[in-house]
Amino acid sequence: MKKTVLAIDSFKGCLSSEEVENCAAEEIRRLFPTCQTVCLPVADGGEGILDTLVHITNGKFIYTEVHDPLMRLQTVRYGILGDTQTVVIEMAEASGLPLLTPEERNPMKTTSFGTGELIRDALKRGYRKFLIGIGGSATNDGGLGMLQALGAKLYNANGIELRQGGEAVCSTARIDISRLDKAIPEANFTVACDVRNPFCGKEGATHVFAPQKGATTSQVTALEEGMKRLSEIIRQTTGKSIASLPGSGAAGGMGGALYAFFDAKLVPGADLLLDAIHFDQQIKDADMVITGEGKADSQTLMGKIAERVLNRTLPLGIPTVLIAGRIDNETELRRAGFDTLVPITPKGMELEKAVCPDTARKNIRKVINTFFTNTLNNLNQPILY
Repeated sequence: MKKTVLAIDSFKGCLSSEEVENCAAEEIRRLFPTCQTVCLPVADGGEGILDTLVHITNGKFIYTEVHDPLMRLQTVRYGILGDTQTVVIEMAEASGLPLLTPEERNPMKTTSFGTGELIRDALKRGYRKFLIGIGGSATNDGGLGMLQALGAKLYNANGIELRQGGEAVCSTARIDISRLDKAIPEANFTVACDVRNPFCGKEGATHVFAPQKGATTSQVTALEEGMKRLSEIIRQTTGKSIASLPGSGAAGGMGGALYAFFDAKLVPGADLLLDAIHFDQQIKDADMVITGEGKADSQTLMGKIAERVLNRTLPLGIPTVLIAGRIDNETELRRAGFDTLVPITPKGMELEKAVCPDTARKNIRKVINTFFTNTLNNLNQPILY
């Protein structure tokens, strides 16, 4: 073992990408003191993309007051990259799931309004080039809250103006964009998506992600019907069809709204970040690459960081290990090309304990030790407790 590269996403709600990688790297260096261990903090469009891009470009942060998903005021940040022209906004900062307690999660109530306020603040400061990472949201409002923050008005079938919140998805009959911020047409928007899901449908924003954001079964049904109607209203308003557009369902439909109303370009956030950190050059002489995320399953193969890493290591024949707090759909993941799957959480450990940072660090060290000492020469076998 001469060189190992770690490119592991954050374990959301537990450890950052950098913390996960440092923990694993410490154990690898203990076992193989002469092995070069390279840590590359990564993100797929959600939490982490702001810090990573600002750091690697020697940029800066701007702090401002906006509303959280439940319309409570909070101070958050966005970044200006080292070129002094590009704004990077992380949706999770203003409208993210970690801003809410489990009891507060309800996509009928949450709104993307705060993310719109961040865009508005940057426009007022004269910036016109935007990179927006939209993963990790607490919302399923089709981006309507973001539009409201920038001047759009929503009306129901009776002509009554609607307030912020996911319920607007179920009631909107008309979107008035006549008062949308006049600087928007002058701006260029690139959206870093962490998934390729469409706006609506069985693989769309609501069915796949709304339950993770607190939606009940009846709410999923209502929101899905609302998203279908909303996609048609957006088509009538902008001339753009987003119902089945890959990535339009990211962040509860935020991807679709940015594409339709701002002419934004939707790109895989993971690839954007991997290019920025020169990942391909970093792995050329690597003996092994370790990637992963908090939970690995079939969604991992829909544009998440681990899949994008794998797409770059496979052609080079570099063994690629997937590490995660929990791993489901093992057959699919192995078929995709991962050499080894490494779940870090012992069987029977309750989730509440598993996501405790100290516990997670202990579990990471244990499985890294087990993997490198017992299975390094026996790939294609899972680590089991």
